[in-house]
Amino acid sequence: MAELCDLQVHINGQQTFYLHEKTISRFSGKLRKIIKKEKRRTQIRKTGIEINDFPGGSDGFELFSRFCYNSGEINISVSNVSLLHCCAVFLAMNDTLLPKTTEVFNRMFDWSWTDVIVCLKNCATFISYADSSGIIEKLISSLIIKITQNSDSTTFFPSSSSSSSPDSTVKSSTLLRLSSCSSSKGLWWFDDMTILPPTLIERFVKALGAYGNENNSLVVTRFLLHYLKTSSQSKTQSFSRCEYGGLADTAVHGVILIGKAAFSCRGLFWVLRIVSSFGLSRECRCGLERLIGGVLDQAKVDDLLVSNNGSSGVYDVNLVLRLIRESNKVEGVCLDRMKKVGGLIDKYLGEIAPDQNLKVSKFLGVAESLPDCARDCFDGVYKAIDIYLESHPCLSLEERSRLCRCLNYEKLSLEACKDLAKNPRIPPRIAVQALVSQHSNIPTAYTSDHDYSYINDHDHDTPLTKSSRELMVLYNNNGGHDHLHYDSTDHSSRYDHNDVEDGVVKLNLQRMQWRVVELEKVCREMKGQMSKMVKGDRLMVSGSSHGRPLPRLC
Repeated sequence: MAELCDLQVHINGQQTFYLHEKTISRFSGKLRKIIKKEKRRTQIRKTGIEINDFPGGSDGFELFSRFCYNSGEINISVSNVSLLHCCAVFLAMNDTLLPKTTEVFNRMFDWSWTDVIVCLKNCATFISYADSSGIIEKLISSLIIKITQNSDSTTFFPSSSSSSSPDSTVKSSTLLRLSSCSSSKGLWWFDDMTILPPTLIERFVKALGAYGNENNSLVVTRFLLHYLKTSSQSKTQSFSRCEYGGLADTAVHGVILIGKAAFSCRGLFWVLRIVSSFGLSRECRCGLERLIGGVLDQAKVDDLLVSNNGSSGVYDVNLVLRLIRESNKVEGVCLDRMKKVGGLIDKYLGEIAPDQNLKVSKFLGVAESLPDCARDCFDGVYKAIDIYLESHPCLSLEERSRLCRCLNYEKLSLEACKDLAKNPRIPPRIAVQALVSQHSNIPTAYTSDHDYSYINDHDHDTPLTKSSRELMVLYNNNGGHDHLHYDSTDHSSRYDHNDVEDGVVKLNLQRMQWRVVELEKVCREMKGQMSKMVKGDRLMVSGSSHGRPLPRLC
């Protein structure tokens, strides 16, 4: 046994083979030279030799060993011919194994489509050797021929069964003819090629003359998007995402050149979702986002809900901010389009508001990214703010106030303003500002059926003037909820339409002044008990007809 295994061969630091020296060196002159050189160096007969960078590693050397131990005979198939050929080239087996593998490759163009795909896939682990020996070029050329021969197009290459290989690089003029293969019948090869690694797909696209910014083919673009989508969903994918970067850029170049003619707004978002995780270059990303920004008014809120890929926050808010900026850059944009974008962003704010990791600055960035004319009504923004405040209960008064300042109070509906006024999460100063801005929207007759109280920023002894009456607060204790309304109209005009006598008006005003005095007294007593006070907000609120003092709004 010892005589039969007198040689140890260490392959690529992976595995050691125990072999018979005469048997293994019989078919390879290069291997004989390696063994003799090692013997002279060590002066030991039973020694081990190391061979690094052997094609296919231990699998390749095992095939070579079987060939040697089987007296130069081995079953050559499409699954092993490429590896055997590379081993034969590496070991200079010009008179033994190499002629056999070369003969098989000479009949390549008689292979089936599946044979070509399988053989090409097997080159992935030793692609540098396969490339240097010319195998990759031959396989890809055969692949292109079979695609065109079995698709709608018959002009991409001449319909011939000739075994001669076409040029390694397909000219751009011939690539245009591939467009006739864009029907569903012509795309049969998409799924089969998804088993190939990105390096081989890159070589395939380069052979078509459509790599990088040279890609102006819809078929190539659709194939690459299909390939990238399948790769992103594969659970057995062993390649790093950066290896797909060139393919992702090529796909995006095609999308940008084709533009709106082939992709809807939703289709562009679909492309963005596919390529965003593959190390897309900055140039391509900006170009794609510019294209989407131009049709942002056609988007749906679901389109904007792009995952943040593990970063802080659920959704990629920065992406939406960039898209809005691109949308605002569009020249000659009409007001209707801006309003559509405004409605879309308001819905988006409502979707991202519950995100616990969403910062106030990001929320405000989206809310304030559009000009004021993009919204006829700010009710949607207010609803989103309310959701945000409810989901972030620990915000400070300053943060809550800052958040609310993005509202245009004059564009709030009366119902929204009433809800804002009684919302405990809204700072009191903001509620006052919103209600004051609503004075022109409140019907005058509405005040006749309510109990009144007066809130003045001056001392209670200050005479009533028109400017002070502008801060009149109408309070209605209805079902335990406080409804606040402001009216800047003159008191005489408010009561004249109800045919109230001047004496009654004066009496009511006098009662309100006395009520202010009572409320100020109550407020002074409550100051010592309240833990938090709102600086600068001096609100004096009226009570019910029972005379019970009401708590201060804060």
